[in-house]
Amino acid sequence: MLQNAQDRVHAWISKFEEGYFPPLVQIARLVEELGELARAVSHETGVKKPKPGETSHGIEEELGDLLFVLICFANAYHISLDDVFDRTMQKIESRDTSRWTLKKEVPNAKDQENQDQKN
Repeated sequence: MLQNAQDRVHAWISKFEEGYFPPLVQIARLVEELGELARAVSHETGVKKPKPGETSHGIEEELGDLLFVLICFANAYHISLDDVFDRTMQKIESRDTSRWTLKKEVPNAKDQENQDQKN
């Protein structure tokens, strides 16, 4: 799922002598991009409007920037984000199953149609 993105980022970064930034610089970039995402959310929700003349980047663009930097960080440490995501979802799906209130199942349109025909 994410391996293609990791490969694409690595191919691009590998074109340059500098390669990946050092770990603390990458963390600083993650924090910077997260701040920009927070600002975009604030602008779009109307809590804090952009200053006059300020360019407001959308949430999508900021998520993309954040994802790029996160992928760079994972690549620099040779971490498969697919593996990390799978392990995290297994943990969450087992640990948090009874933590939240499950929605009542809503019949899909086909099931509802079959039920209507029976009545």
